[in-house]
Amino acid sequence: MEDKEILIIEDDVAIGDLLEKVLKKQSCRVLRAYSGTEALLVLQSRRPDLVLLDLMLPGLCGEEVLPQIGEIPVIVLSAKAGVEDKVKLLLGGAADYMTKPFELQELLARITVQLRGKAREKAASGLQFRDLSLDTATHEVKIQKETVRLTRTEYAILKCLMQNPAQAIPKSLLLERLGEETPDCTESSLKVHVSNLRRKLSGAGGADYIESVWGIGFKMKDTP
Repeated sequence: MEDKEILIIEDDVAIGDLLEKVLKKQSCRVLRAYSGTEALLVLQSRRPDLVLLDLMLPGLCGEEVLPQIGEIPVIVLSAKAGVEDKVKLLLGGAADYMTKPFELQELLARITVQLRGKAREKAASGLQFRDLSLDTATHEVKIQKETVRLTRTEYAILKCLMQNPAQAIPKSLLLERLGEETPDCTESSLKVHVSNLRRKLSGAGGADYIESVWGIGFKMKDTP
């Protein structure tokens, strides 16, 4: 749980303060939001590892916020104890549900379980080549700790190449794979997209990561 970032969406200041204190004792970084609208504003710029979501919020209620959170695990904390309420929220995207009042020790255990599952999922979804990493779940591309901003097409090209790092990928196969994810890449524009991708990667890492294979296509470059 150490160094994980958790967003608490709770309008009850006392409960929010208690949760923050307990989480910080576990070496977590804590974000706070006191309404549904504020929570969505926070999520526009931050992607926490987990969200604790109250339902009875001013402005947008928790049920309205939940489907907009995306792939982040959400544990709902609510006074609503009905089975129908729980089932609806779990089917609607919540990872877990705890009824208020709850035991803090149990909540910490449930948070640990969710973070552990996310870590396994991230490991399974990660591609690595030299110091370049690509997360297929979040679409995040990093060189060491620096995030590299790519277009949808550039990301699709890089993913295809990193999935087959030792092979030269023919242009025809690359275009076929790209057609499944992005429609704006054609044979005439492929070279431009690859050139832009290579420039961005070398700009962030100070080295070449992709090379052209004459008469075939492109592949990941084994050495800088």
